Amino acid sequence: MDEQALLGLNPNADSDFRQRALAYFEQLKISPDAWQVCAEALAQRTYSDDHIKFFCFQVLEHQVKYKYSELTTVQQQLIRETLISWLQAQMLNPQPEKTFIRNKAAQVFALLFVTEYLTRWPKFFFDILSVVDLNPRGVDLYLRILMAIDSELVDRDVVHTSEEARRNTLIKDTMREQCIPNLVESWYQILQNYQYTNSEVTCQCLEVVGAYVSWIDLSLIANDRFINMLLGHMSIEVLREEACDCLFEIVNKGMDPVDKMKLVESLCQVLQSAGFFSIDQEEDVDFLARFSKLVNGMGQSLIVSWTKLIKNGDIKNAQEALQAIETKVALMLQLLIHEDDDISSNIIGFCYDYLHILKQLPVLSDQQKANVEAIMLAVMKKLTYDEEYNFENEGEDEAMFVEYRKQLKLLLDRLAQVSPELLLASVRRVFSSTLQNWQTTRFMEVEVAIRLLYMLAEALPVSHGAHFSGDVSKASALQDMMRTLVTSGVSSYQHTSVTLEFFETVVRYEKFFTVEPQHIPCVLMAFLDHRGLRHSSAKVRSRTAYLFSRFVKSLNKQMNPFIEDILNRIQDLLELSPPENGYQSLLSSDDQLFIYETAGVLIVNSEYPAERKQALMRNLLTPLMEKFKILLEKLMLAQDEERQASLADCLNHAVGFASRTSKAFSNKQTVKQCGCSEVYLDCLQTFLPALSCPLQKDILRSGVRTFLHRMIICLEEEVLPFIPSASEHMLKDCEAKDLQEFIPLINQITAKFKIQVSPFLQQMFMPLLHAIFEVLLRPAEENDQSAALEKQMLRRSYFAFLQTVTGSGMSEVIANQGAENVERVLVTVIQGAVEYPDPIAQKTCFIILSKLVELWGGKDGPVGFADFVYKHIVPACFLAPLKQTFDLADAQTVLALSECAVTLKTIHLKRGPECVQYLQQEYLPSLQVAPEIIQEFCQALQQPDAKVFKNYLKVGIWKPYISSYSWVIF
Repeated sequence: MDEQALLGLNPNADSDFRQRALAYFEQLKISPDAWQVCAEALAQRTYSDDHIKFFCFQVLEHQVKYKYSELTTVQQQLIRETLISWLQAQMLNPQPEKTFIRNKAAQVFALLFVTEYLTRWPKFFFDILSVVDLNPRGVDLYLRILMAIDSELVDRDVVHTSEEARRNTLIKDTMREQCIPNLVESWYQILQNYQYTNSEVTCQCLEVVGAYVSWIDLSLIANDRFINMLLGHMSIEVLREEACDCLFEIVNKGMDPVDKMKLVESLCQVLQSAGFFSIDQEEDVDFLARFSKLVNGMGQSLIVSWTKLIKNGDIKNAQEALQAIETKVALMLQLLIHEDDDISSNIIGFCYDYLHILKQLPVLSDQQKANVEAIMLAVMKKLTYDEEYNFENEGEDEAMFVEYRKQLKLLLDRLAQVSPELLLASVRRVFSSTLQNWQTTRFMEVEVAIRLLYMLAEALPVSHGAHFSGDVSKASALQDMMRTLVTSGVSSYQHTSVTLEFFETVVRYEKFFTVEPQHIPCVLMAFLDHRGLRHSSAKVRSRTAYLFSRFVKSLNKQMNPFIEDILNRIQDLLELSPPENGYQSLLSSDDQLFIYETAGVLIVNSEYPAERKQALMRNLLTPLMEKFKILLEKLMLAQDEERQASLADCLNHAVGFASRTSKAFSNKQTVKQCGCSEVYLDCLQTFLPALSCPLQKDILRSGVRTFLHRMIICLEEEVLPFIPSASEHMLKDCEAKDLQEFIPLINQITAKFKIQVSPFLQQMFMPLLHAIFEVLLRPAEENDQSAALEKQMLRRSYFAFLQTVTGSGMSEVIANQGAENVERVLVTVIQGAVEYPDPIAQKTCFIILSKLVELWGGKDGPVGFADFVYKHIVPACFLAPLKQTFDLADAQTVLALSECAVTLKTIHLKRGPECVQYLQQEYLPSLQVAPEIIQEFCQALQQPDAKVFKNYLKVGIWKPYISSYSWVIF
């Protein structure tokens, strides 16, 4: 071996040595006999360095995994002998190998097992066991090999081919017949021998039992001697967590419902008599988390049994199963209410399924009602934040609690399905008692009281948020709670969680304010003052900006009396903050977008006359325009790149804010009615000069482009005079991303204005295409996936543009580009349909082709187009599906094939018998297609029902002939 290269395997080696080691590894992988050197080094223990040993196993692993079939029988025998020799050596080593080496060795054994067990090495396990016997080091490796084999055979996270899946099934079947009883016996012997002397090996063995029990005969494990031993392990501190997991896997095994019920009940009796149900006596939370998972498994197994028995009509046994479930509820509640959230979280599945059973019962007993109430109280208690929760710097623990809360919410929703009246009454009781004394109550209790009210909105669903009509008692209870919420003064509570929950709930129940509009002013003030948009916490300010926007939009009819006051109060929040003033604004630019949108909504939806609306909108937008002009001048003069970037950001924000105000308008009509067309045209004239700025082009173009999209909706044809100049600037010095984002703008204009923009489209059609082709033809690094993806997306955009042009009745735009350009465009579409393995683009290309055939394919079509149909379009319809990359397992490819069928049908529709004749007599014979297949194909094509032909194409009866077609346009 290359000793110098091996030095690079050391983690402390410098990068040159590491690179050399990596290159050496790649060299050994492709070398036909290098693996033999590694095998010899392992068998003869040539190297003592752990990293070199690991390296040798990696080379062997690659050989077994990818090149084993290329080896001779003698070479394959050598690998088997090498591994057995290495295993024998481990029995004598004074020190065991490092864990990472043992794991890698186990993986190689497992790979060899799945390759050889069914053919050359049926005695694999017997050979391993004869070497390891009960030697603790050998047993350790034996168990690691078993886990690696289980991973190869049944691990659902590993993606297997259908061939591998069939092989794995056959291996498991063969193992069940030939060796599983012996393996189970070996596990029993290992557990019995090492349970008191070697906890590590015992735990490994329990893990193996738990893994294999899912696919072996359960009676081999679920019997007195094994279960008694496992229950014994439950009392040994170092073993009980693994024993718990092992019992969980046994309980989880699918089996007859009555047998499962008996198994679970016998387990429970033993566990209960051994004192495991006395949760409050147990201090080890790690064990309790595993125990909770076990109880959850037992509970859910009983529920599955009950469900099956009910379905089978076995009422007697179903009743027994329900009784068994009920006896576990007290334990379930103890675990659910436990202060450790992991323990509580592990039992939620049982809780949820139990409630599902209660929902199905015609009537609940008093005990069941008490259980429902107990679960409800537990959920309310567990929803509460801990003192340690860090609101300002949320980390992993906080994220886990948020997820846990989501689980509890699902329980609350299920409780609402079982007993909505009880849930409403319980929440009302907790809410009212908490809000009465909120000033002296801890923040987490106040927050959870409001949170429960918020959660009721989803737990007790109604259509369109109509919580305050319909069921009188429910509406009255919710109304009372909302009135308490907004009048109690709790919005002043000095904790961010309470403040946020207050605003979230107010917006969730916005319909309350249509019933009691007198509360709107005090809630508006809460939004606008130090409790909301001016809160000391940036997180609260940010969320409030969004919620305020929602509140105003949902209650726009009730806002009229407060509009001018609100606009005055938010004036400082609308300030565009230039980078040089050093002023830290209260809101981020993203938050300000919501405030601008809110201002726009207030003005547009007001009952003011058009002149007043126009004046208010001008007051809103004029400061932006003035700042924009000043900042653009500064940008043109700026030398420092960092300053240029911050100025461009600020300019982009100004355009974004103006865009956002226009969201209050749905179309040109509403803009005109408000008299606001002129102010937006002024904005357009102010912003467009930014397109000619040579600095920070990307960000400036992006902002102006977005504004143009909005103005096409709001100003319609009034925007058209600005488009040619804007397009010219946006097509200068383009990158793939610029074009990709520019094309949707042209598509929007084309689809909306159609014939109105025909002269403009004809003028810019080829410049746009030249810009696209120029970018697509630029050379890129072979492995630059980012550049390849950008080009793929640009191609899609290009074809989407052609689809928009042809689909908007504007095919003359293409036809008027001159014969040479027309042919070039058409050939790129053919190429997109056939050459590129991108089904989304292929689908678009076939849509374009079928549309062009529909428009130009008749007798009066453009000169030469009929020839193009037969020379290029017809072959494309065959060559695309024949490509190896045309994968009908992919949904997008199926859609592309469907459009391909439409194209052929359209050609037949436009050209009639001539098309059939061409296929029968010229094209298909040239591909050596058998006459009967040609006949069949043409009959399917002539069927009046298009689906018949689409299905025929999908079946794909013709063979994949190699195409000599190729284009080099892009």
